[in-house]
Amino acid sequence: MDFPYGKFMLQTIDRCAAPLAQACSSTPSSDRNTMSVNDLLQRNREWAEAQLKVDPEYFSRHVEGQKPRLLWIGCSDSRVAAEQLLNCGPGEVFIHRNVANVVAYNDINIAAVIQYAVEVLKVPDIVICGHYECGGVKAACAKEVTTGYIGDWLMITGWAKRWVDDRLGWRKDRMPKDEYYRHVVEENVLLQVKHLSHLSMIREAWKRDPSSPRLHGWVYDISTGLIKVVMDGMEFENEVKEEESKH
Repeated sequence: MDFPYGKFMLQTIDRCAAPLAQACSSTPSSDRNTMSVNDLLQRNREWAEAQLKVDPEYFSRHVEGQKPRLLWIGCSDSRVAAEQLLNCGPGEVFIHRNVANVVAYNDINIAAVIQYAVEVLKVPDIVICGHYECGGVKAACAKEVTTGYIGDWLMITGWAKRWVDDRLGWRKDRMPKDEYYRHVVEENVLLQVKHLSHLSMIREAWKRDPSSPRLHGWVYDISTGLIKVVMDGMEFENEVKEEESKH
């Protein structure tokens, strides 16, 4: 996958952002808990100044508009930053995040994002990206159901758990917990891709152009920094065509 602007940004990251990143990573957790938001505002000013030193047109170029190459629907987990792990710059990725990267039929927030991405920005690809060590998935797998809004939300992810349980059968009880959670994380991504394909704006877009948007299912491995493809866009397109031919 080629992100040309991301390659340009690598120099900026090395020369400017690295010292700030080092400052963040080296700050003791106890200090971060009491850090004033004014400190973050100061970091913003330092970052903006550093960008302009490397590229005087950095910000003025962004004012012209955006043309992202994909819509990223990911988890809200602070360790999974789409632009950073894809080595992309501003304007390359349109992003929506929520707990456990869920595509809910009754969520007008994500529906509005998807519609804008497809109909206005005309992104050719949509990625559902989950990640291993997902707290939302682990909560959905717990014996005791989480209460409140988060519990209601994770009932959707609970279907991925049920399908994994059915598929594994007796093997589930002999499987290490971490391995079991990885299965559910991947199944949850596949489930959300399926939900995405059922949305009216996606089906309408396919009527106009059967090849766009392509839907992809990815899982980010926090321990390695690498992405695993669990559903390729072309494979999913072929599955949809086969399903339609049956009717």
